[in-house]
Amino acid sequence: MSGFEGNRVLAHTGAKYPIIQAPMGWIARSQLASSVANAGGIGIIETSSGETEACKAEIEKMADLTDGVFGVNLPILFLKDDAMLRYICESGVKFVTTSAGSPSKFIKPLKEAGITVYHAVPTLDAAMKCVDAGIDGLVVEGAEGGGFKNPEEVSSLVLLQAIRQRSDIPMVAAGGICNGHGMAAAFALGAEAVQMGTRFVSAAESPVHANYKNAIVDAPTTGTYVLNKKASPCIRALKTKNTDAIYEEGLMPADTFARIQDLYFGGDMEASVGLAGQTAGLIDEIKSSADIINETVREFFEVAGRMGAMVPAARAAE
Repeated sequence: MSGFEGNRVLAHTGAKYPIIQAPMGWIARSQLASSVANAGGIGIIETSSGETEACKAEIEKMADLTDGVFGVNLPILFLKDDAMLRYICESGVKFVTTSAGSPSKFIKPLKEAGITVYHAVPTLDAAMKCVDAGIDGLVVEGAEGGGFKNPEEVSSLVLLQAIRQRSDIPMVAAGGICNGHGMAAAFALGAEAVQMGTRFVSAAESPVHANYKNAIVDAPTTGTYVLNKKASPCIRALKTKNTDAIYEEGLMPADTFARIQDLYFGGDMEASVGLAGQTAGLIDEIKSSADIINETVREFFEVAGRMGAMVPAARAAE
């Protein structure tokens, strides 16, 4: 397991490294997910775009693009019907993350199909409900992350500790992590894997426009807003003229996401909102998925080694 012996997330998934690519709508498709899987991580195919047939085709493409590990995300509140759930149960997919709603109705059919299920949670209460429902693991989403957020912000630093105090369930840390230093910090708090979104949006293999990638690379640590906190959905996105106006107004217009693909793939950064986490301020270069994963793992073990060396030194000083 390349130094990750005893890691329950790897035992559940069979991946080489406990690094998961987040399920960004329209972006997390076979081109990006296969590059992550080929590098030893866990690629995830999104279904939040609502394009059921297109997402099915992307899942089927994965068999030709990688022998690595991949999964599928099911955003419960965004699914129009149970077509995708039924498809996944029959597809041979072995790992699913669920999000955006209660997974209770999804757990039984997925597990009966032999699928391991992790649910994304932004609060301790949500985590405990998932544990009680029999989930296999949690994706613990801190407020630092990009995309859809809980308006009652809890950082990854606090949320990971809070859940670990109450449960020994396997945890994937998401939000505020884009390198090995963040990964080591998350493991120190009880996580056994990390999920990265913004870092992979800006990867060389990401299908988004160069303008979006460069906006992430150029962003400072204060380069994002949390928007729409008094309505739904609450999101974290890059600062632009458009999001400046939304931030000042306090609410997002109803058509905010109507031209999201013009931003993602057309490069018009004012067409919608460029979802991104605070790690945009830590990312200063576009790199391949393989380089991102390899460098993250190397840094992780360097940090873990330094921390581990403190233990015998401290004992010797007693």
